[in-house]
Amino acid sequence: MKNETLTHNWSNFIMRCLMMILGALIYTIGLDLFLVPNSIIDGGVVGISLMAAELSGISFSIFVVLFNLPFLYIGYRANGKNFTFSTLFSIVWMAIFSTFAHDFTPITTDPFLGSIFGGIILGIGVGLIIRNGGSLDGSEIVAIIFDRRSTFSVGEIVMAMNLIILGAAGFVYSWNSAMYSL
Repeated sequence: MKNETLTHNWSNFIMRCLMMILGALIYTIGLDLFLVPNSIIDGGVVGISLMAAELSGISFSIFVVLFNLPFLYIGYRANGKNFTFSTLFSIVWMAIFSTFAHDFTPITTDPFLGSIFGGIILGIGVGLIIRNGGSLDGSEIVAIIFDRRSTFSVGEIVMAMNLIILGAAGFVYSWNSAMYSL
């Protein structure tokens, strides 16, 4: 009986990891083949990392891992190791996929189509990761912690942070890009 439980737990763990890898791949397709080619960004740490990469010429993948580290530390202390390690696992896979995604031709260069389909694809990828116990962005960790200490929901906190980040995108890219990013 104990062996069956151990096998079930192990197979469940492997399946969760595979789903988070698939989620990171889907997210990266939406980001790098729909949004980024049209100067449209995502919010949160991903958005900040995209702007830092644009301004510095240094790889987005490096920034997204580095900028998430402080949030992962905070998340480890507040939310425990399972969520934190699942989030780190997902972020690292997204960074790996993003490194190679730049070699592919964008799916569309139309900002409207890029924002619609990129957003849908991002949502599918993030959904897979969240359903399997992780996240792709440190700002969500902050929102979860603030949610416990305030009357605002996680969604409201993330929206407020993203409005500030996307406002900054207007200065880095253009105001049209910032509005498409909403």
